[in-house]
Amino acid sequence: MDFRFLPDEPSGSIRIPPGQTVLINSSDHSECLKLNVLEGIARVYCPCEETEGMTLAFLQDGDQLRTDCLCSDGVCVEALTNLRLETKAEEATGHGYDSVNEWTLQLLRIRHLGQAEQRLHALLSLLVSRLGKRYGEWCSLPFRLTHERIGELIGSTRVTSTRLMSKLRNGEMLKTAPGEAEIRLSPDLINTSPLSF
Repeated sequence: MDFRFLPDEPSGSIRIPPGQTVLINSSDHSECLKLNVLEGIARVYCPCEETEGMTLAFLQDGDQLRTDCLCSDGVCVEALTNLRLETKAEEATGHGYDSVNEWTLQLLRIRHLGQAEQRLHALLSLLVSRLGKRYGEWCSLPFRLTHERIGELIGSTRVTSTRLMSKLRNGEMLKTAPGEAEIRLSPDLINTSPLSF
């Protein structure tokens, strides 16, 4: 995988196209940096070989990532949509809301549901409630995840994820159009989540 490296010093706006990844290594920075998401949606994941790209969080406009809260190997930030970030120097205070920790907690809650179908249902509900929008009769996510990534998020195989996604498509609970990044989901699916978010 190709990585783009975050500048060592605080900088202005950084644009990242969908599919590109920025590696943030906490040991590369002499001071704590705060990464602000100005626009777009990103996936934050662990670059460690042992965890195989485990997703820690999703970030959107207004969310922050502090470099003093990273593991020794740092984290990767993958642009799921057109992404614009800024970095600023910040004193490490350890106080306040941390969007990465909140996402990690919610993803752990999902992983503890008993069946893969329940976990997928809860994951889609979480993504729509945090990152999606309601348009008419459908809820919309502005990006797609691969079946392999969905499997990683719900603790199943790619094959299981593909089977479950096909079941939702056949039940007219999920729609995708070829060539479009958007996923449309039925509000009934989102409103009947096995977890509340």
